[in-house]
Amino acid sequence: MLRNYIKVALRNLFKHKLYSVVNIMGLAIGMAVTLLIGLWVWDELSFNRSFEHYDRIAQVMQHQTLQQQKETWPAVSIPVAAELRNTYGSDFKHVVLSSWNDDHVLSSGTKKLKSDGSFMEPNAPDLLSLRMLAGSRKGLANPSSILLSASLAKALFGTRDPMEQVIKIDNQLSVKVSGVYEDLPTNTSFHDLTFLLPWDLYVSSEDWVKRNLTDWQEYSFQVFVQLSPQAKLDQVSAKLKPLLAVKTRQTSRPEVFLHPMAKWHLYEEFKNGVNTGGSIQYVWLFGLIGFFILLLACINFMNLSTARSEKRAKEVGIRKAIGSVRTQLISQFLSESFLVVFIALVLSLGLVELALPWFNALANKQVSILWNNPVFWSTTLGFCLITALLAGSYPAFYLSSFQPVKVLKGTFQAGRFSALPRKALVMVQFTISITLIIGTIIVYRQIEFAKERPVGYTREGLIAVPMNTPDLYGHYDAIRNDLFQTGAVLEMSESSSAPTRVQSVNFDFTWKGKDPNTKPLFAYIAVTHDFGSTVGWQFVQGRNFSRSHSTDTLGLVINEAAVQQIGFQHPVGETLQKGGKTYQIIGIIKDMVMDSPFSAARPTLYTLDYGWVNYINIRINPKLPLRTSLTAIEQVFRKYNPESPFDYRFVSEEYARKFATEDRISQLTSFFAGLTIFISCLGLFGLASYVAEQRTKEIGIRKVLGASVLNLWQLLSKEFVTLVLLSCLLSVPLAYYFMNNWLDHYEYRTSISGWIFFAAGLGALIITVLTVSYQALSAALINPVKSLKSE
Repeated sequence: MLRNYIKVALRNLFKHKLYSVVNIMGLAIGMAVTLLIGLWVWDELSFNRSFEHYDRIAQVMQHQTLQQQKETWPAVSIPVAAELRNTYGSDFKHVVLSSWNDDHVLSSGTKKLKSDGSFMEPNAPDLLSLRMLAGSRKGLANPSSILLSASLAKALFGTRDPMEQVIKIDNQLSVKVSGVYEDLPTNTSFHDLTFLLPWDLYVSSEDWVKRNLTDWQEYSFQVFVQLSPQAKLDQVSAKLKPLLAVKTRQTSRPEVFLHPMAKWHLYEEFKNGVNTGGSIQYVWLFGLIGFFILLLACINFMNLSTARSEKRAKEVGIRKAIGSVRTQLISQFLSESFLVVFIALVLSLGLVELALPWFNALANKQVSILWNNPVFWSTTLGFCLITALLAGSYPAFYLSSFQPVKVLKGTFQAGRFSALPRKALVMVQFTISITLIIGTIIVYRQIEFAKERPVGYTREGLIAVPMNTPDLYGHYDAIRNDLFQTGAVLEMSESSSAPTRVQSVNFDFTWKGKDPNTKPLFAYIAVTHDFGSTVGWQFVQGRNFSRSHSTDTLGLVINEAAVQQIGFQHPVGETLQKGGKTYQIIGIIKDMVMDSPFSAARPTLYTLDYGWVNYINIRINPKLPLRTSLTAIEQVFRKYNPESPFDYRFVSEEYARKFATEDRISQLTSFFAGLTIFISCLGLFGLASYVAEQRTKEIGIRKVLGASVLNLWQLLSKEFVTLVLLSCLLSVPLAYYFMNNWLDHYEYRTSISGWIFFAAGLGALIITVLTVSYQALSAALINPVKSLKSE
């Protein structure tokens, strides 16, 4: 019986090639996209799960109450780690102090590489459950050791054994390789951690770290913990809450808490001390999109199957007349559905395999089909089964319900309301499609709105060079003179932060009239005299730092956001106090956007300090070829820093990276919105073909009676255009509600204009008319003699 079902199903597929292609293509594309999204969602949900004790690892973080709002920081002070061990030791299996992951120059012989790593305490490899390929997890016990990832070890030493090899760090520290560990997966928070250095080496080599070993208020470090088996994270976190408040007695009322590893990636956002979510919104978004795309493909199948029901009415009547029961007919039609879905599944796997390189580049992932994973196959086959039932159940039960007497007498009629389900499903398809199109336009507008935002300086032609070795310090005037002599540089300066990031904040400033109950948080950046002219500050009042004013060492240039925060009516000449020193405001500049371009500008104070700098900023001469300029600049840096590669970053490119997540979301939603329209139109094309075929005699009679091609085109197109117009009315409030909520996540956001809804609706309408017109015009142009001469 099953073989008979398959034979009949194949005959039907080959007999009606157009409908078969539309069905299989629609399902294959829908299933392929759903599989791609499923792989992406799985990668997101499995983030950090490769660590053995994933569910017991957490980061120590804190809330600080500033300006009646709670700010959340992942940084704490060094003494916190010792306090956790000594006072709360029974709650933790591991407590690990760590520096921030930063890039360093590693050299071995003539080989020099720049890579990311951290200084960590010796138990870090156990907490991170590193899989050692050589050496052991105890490798950081020696203060002059280093653990390398497998890829970094290969890059440095090739096929040589890396163990016990000597490496120089930043041309300053010499360490020996004591272990090699397997590269951490890309879907972990530590995937950039290519080497680990001992914490004791950090303390002995950095004077500023030594000075802050007992300072409870120097929040410049990270602490990671692994809970003991008997400890409950929420209970331990509650116990730690008053720790900093007791030790520091700060008026900002710091609250310590544990942020579990399970939430680092998807729940990374905090608002006023509350964990409000984060990237999990994109998991939900793309999960829903994947579901809807598969639903659209299934709707096509259901629509075309039910639309062709009258064509198969006689087959059903004959089968029932010769003894077939309804369950057999249901089995037959479901088997046809399973066959179509199986063929579509095979095609979809092929499409996914072909699309993965492009998809990974677009989504910044490294996902792949899990061919050897039984969970993947059981999920995929279950997914296939559900899809077949979803797509084939309605046609199966509908077709099998026909009465054989009426069908064989020729009195069977589908009924005046038989087309209603198809119309409703078409409306669902286009409502989803138009909603996605509107969402795509709004996402694109939000990104462009932020990209066009005034940033308060000139990004083009500006490069930032990190001062990652001591050789670059203390040579400001010499490096400046040598750079100018090349002719490739218009201006040069140094600063504590790159133009595209804030690396230091401060809330210790006071001033006349300040509310003693508030602790405003300022970005606090050290610069040299020429910083303003290098980046292109735009002054509103006052002046820049000047070498002719010796008092400028206690001067401040502040931005407009800081003026608003402080509240001075005439800020130039006013003073602020910090640490027993009095600083005078000498200039006001337009807000320089250094943080997220989607957030309000941070109140920022710029101070003159040559001893606290980390970056060299260079304005390149635009009159020379870029390659020539960079070569000349590199030669100057090799003179002062011969042991390290020339490392520079274009500020315009660094700024563009701030849009990376939103750009990816925009491209992915655009791609998915295009697919939904394509799948919807594919179904519409099939339905239009069916309607034109069903009304062939009517069209012939109308042509004989004098109807024009235009009249017939309007007759056949009107029904579909009406459905799309109704879909537009449904999609507008849905899209507005969801996209307005999405835009609320951004402080600097665009508005939702009415033309967006009009443009999306008009676009969908034009696409619909073009899709339907081919079949409508083909039917309208048929010779009426040909359409009327046959039954």
